[in-house]
Amino acid sequence: MKKRCVLTAVVMAGSMFLNGCDKKDVKPVILAVSFGTSFDDNRELTIGAVEKAISSANSDFDTRRAFTSQIVIDVIKENKGEEIDNVEEAFDKLVKDGVKELVVQPTHVISGFEYDDLVTVVEKYEDKFDSISMGMPLLDTDEDYKKLADALVADTESYSADDTAIVFMGHGTHHEANESYGKLQNVFFENGNENYFVGTVEGTPALEDVVKAVKDGGYKKVVLQPLMVVAGDHANNDMAGDEEDSWKTVFENEGFEVECILRGLGEIKAVQDIYVSHTANAVTALKK
Repeated sequence: MKKRCVLTAVVMAGSMFLNGCDKKDVKPVILAVSFGTSFDDNRELTIGAVEKAISSANSDFDTRRAFTSQIVIDVIKENKGEEIDNVEEAFDKLVKDGVKELVVQPTHVISGFEYDDLVTVVEKYEDKFDSISMGMPLLDTDEDYKKLADALVADTESYSADDTAIVFMGHGTHHEANESYGKLQNVFFENGNENYFVGTVEGTPALEDVVKAVKDGGYKKVVLQPLMVVAGDHANNDMAGDEEDSWKTVFENEGFEVECILRGLGEIKAVQDIYVSHTANAVTALKK
């Protein structure tokens, strides 16, 4: 009887070999799945860095890339001539290549709609593999939240001061997983980092909530940094843009001195290490 794989459970399917490929001749694969970004330089500094960290820690596996945003994929192809697979294209190639052992590791920050969609694709293709395991996004366990908070405090140490609020801009979602942002905020406060704030573009806490909290704290300067794997469109425009509704402009209009750090989470080694740890858990599940 086959066991279905949804998160880190392992699926056992038939042992058929495809295209005449012997299982021993085909390395297992880690498919790193990201939303993606059309910002070329930052793509390799962030997504590329996470993929390299995962690959370096798993030399027995091939590491492949897939993006979930078809818009991003199309823009990259049009502008750079580079072809990146969407998730289903990546799975079709894995099947065609005779891969029988697969780990799917998302680089999403939270387990929102993008993660749910990825689970659906894994379930669709699970019968095509002998074993398949799926890793968790960046924020899963309580320890993940603590590790991320510690990593962000260490990463922004040179900016932190009594009169300075460090504000992280997350994407946000209407999915129940949006509660992750409030949980991370609580971890900052519990750790004594009272000048660290978390907000979102499309969820809660919203920008107005963060502005009020920063004003109530009596801070004079605000440092903005994306709480996203990449410093892409949201970071460059919604956060650091000059438009009247950007976070930078809104804080400036409230009388704050504002500095923007265009560095995605994927550039931070401690964040890469969390993804490597989650991949290791998925690899362990694959072999059970």
